Amino acid sequence: MKGLLYLEDGTAFHGKGIGARATAVGELVFNTSMTGYQKILTDPSYKGQIINMTYPLIGNYGINRTDCESSRIHAFGLVARDVSRHPSNNRSVMTVADWLEGQGVPGVCGVDTRMITKKIRDEGTVKCVISTEGVGPGEARGLCEGASLRQDWMREAGASERTRVDAADGRPRFRVAALDFGIKASITKALSAKGCELHVFPYGSTADEIMSCAPDGIFLSNGPGDPAAAVEGVEAVRGLLGRAPIFGICLGHQLLALALGGRTYKLKYGHRGGNHGVFDSDTGRSAITSQNHGFAVDEQSALACGLDVTHRNLNDGTVEGLRHRSLPAFSVQFHPEASPGPNDSGYLFDRFIRMMEG
Repeated sequence: MKGLLYLEDGTAFHGKGIGARATAVGELVFNTSMTGYQKILTDPSYKGQIINMTYPLIGNYGINRTDCESSRIHAFGLVARDVSRHPSNNRSVMTVADWLEGQGVPGVCGVDTRMITKKIRDEGTVKCVISTEGVGPGEARGLCEGASLRQDWMREAGASERTRVDAADGRPRFRVAALDFGIKASITKALSAKGCELHVFPYGSTADEIMSCAPDGIFLSNGPGDPAAAVEGVEAVRGLLGRAPIFGICLGHQLLALALGGRTYKLKYGHRGGNHGVFDSDTGRSAITSQNHGFAVDEQSALACGLDVTHRNLNDGTVEGLRHRSLPAFSVQFHPEASPGPNDSGYLFDRFIRMMEG
């Protein structure tokens, strides 16, 4: 079947359609990871986005039953140069195309992903239409113009009710309240492995509801959308400050800054991939990190509200980590649980554990 990727500026890319016969409108972004497409597509932080993969061959190790960050694909579409039809891996149970089809997600391959990436890099992220239903550029233009991009996907990306994740060894050392804005499974596994019993609270939970489980620490998760749209989340974090040690990752990092009076802003094309260098001023060392975000914390506003910058992006100098000067609270913009280094940033979970130990 035919595939179409139509950008809001009128640029159209014609390729081969894979996956489901479907049409979706979303924000077109690019990811520079060479592997991990299964984790990327199931990461709730990609909800509302169509992912253009810069690595030219996707699907060569297929899809397995374990490497998912959630129960379903959250991305609205996949764009790739080539997609393997014959994966080779002992864990593979299906092809990428079959997986997309089963999840109702469209994909387009056989297009110039390098050109698409350069276009996003030069002009910024754009609204687009992806279709495998025979939609032409004219119809796609109407769909694109008539749709608005939601900024509050975090309201439905996570759990709808309170849940619990036990410590991996069955002997919990700490009780952690996790605010779920679209939490990745690998984060809950990392905390569980450190002896944490997680009480996961859905979006909209109040500070008092969260504190009702008497947590030793509070974790602020990753998630999709514009952090400024997470009004209830910011209010909850504000009510939790000083009541228990706080650790935030990605969206949680941004919400911590907003709760303290800081500001966030939209990046031109974001940081998405597994090869981003970050410098830690506390240790004097650099790390290779995995990232997925389109917004960043404004540095001057963070400094003005009692936060110090602990980590900085080595590509563009943006804020990658914060620590409050007097409260037990810190956060990072990147994903230490993704282990691209592979274990460069694992110490951050240990830092959270030490804070809970007092």
